[in-house]
Amino acid sequence: MRTIRVETSAATILLTEAPEPKVRDRQTGEIAKDAISGEALMTIGVVYIEDGESSLIKVTIPEGGVSEGLNLGAPVSLPGLIARPWESVFNGQQRHGIAYRAAAVTPAAFPAAMGASA
Repeated sequence: MRTIRVETSAATILLTEAPEPKVRDRQTGEIAKDAISGEALMTIGVVYIEDGESSLIKVTIPEGGVSEGLNLGAPVSLPGLIARPWESVFNGQQRHGIAYRAAAVTPAAFPAAMGASA
């Protein structure tokens, strides 16, 4: 499946949900693993703000890519952020969406324009 690199240099990304294990199977509680490395996967929630518009998105990150010092509401960086369109049929209903994945999540600084006060 095609992946699309997301350019984040002009965006402000704020952490809205702390990292938690990504559950592969809700019935068994099995944690999702990276298909290549076997590393456990985590999810975070962020608000992605760019050009006056914002979106709430969930991002999957390998457990080893979760940095210390993350605070809710604070800016973060998502190196290697990609978007992957997906679709499936569940109970006869077609579903589709976009899955986001990054190599890591690290603390970042507010852009100078946002931090300035009059």
